[in-house]
Amino acid sequence: MRINAWNNNPIQVNEESLEDVDTFTYLGSTVTTSGGTDEDITSRINKARHVFAILKPVWTSSYMTTRTKLRIYNSNVKSILLYGSECWKLRKDLARKLRVFVNRCLRTIFKIRWPKIVSNNELGEMSGQEDIVVEIVRRKWRWVGHVLRKDRHNITRESIFWTADGNLREKGAGQKQHGAELKEIGLSLTWKEVERKAKDRTGWKDCVAALFATWHEEA
Repeated sequence: MRINAWNNNPIQVNEESLEDVDTFTYLGSTVTTSGGTDEDITSRINKARHVFAILKPVWTSSYMTTRTKLRIYNSNVKSILLYGSECWKLRKDLARKLRVFVNRCLRTIFKIRWPKIVSNNELGEMSGQEDIVVEIVRRKWRWVGHVLRKDRHNITRESIFWTADGNLREKGAGQKQHGAELKEIGLSLTWKEVERKAKDRTGWKDCVAALFATWHEEA
């Protein structure tokens, strides 16, 4: 894959030219030349939908309790859906796609069919499921804390300050972006304070847990 490459000469390994591609899967995540998350989220939804369909006998079983079905859903479907979600950049349309998929799964598990009407909020309360967007953002900030505890020159930490096209961001751009996200979720901390608090693994975990216990995003 080439991104903003000035040299388009074939790359050869053992005298064989490598194929140029616009997208590929690496460690389960879809990587594209655009650097966006649209394709990756679509791919995760499709993979989770496939597994959910395979487990149809579980969802329709009259011998299993709903609690057991939800545990199977969390471990076998939701875990696939959220793989790599810590790095997603969510837009409202992508958030809507994720919510639609999750709610359809839950309605199937609870056997909610027309003309029975149950709102999405009621569905969440019945299932004990956290809003999928809130869960993704919470996972993201726990992951940010994990990355900030790494050595300053660790490639994972440095990646926070790089754009998808491979260019180093304008000085301070990374902090500004995360600062805006902090403000959006109601965390009144500067980026420097986040870096300091993240050093305490337990303290940062408690800080994120307390914040997302009450935070929610409008659908």
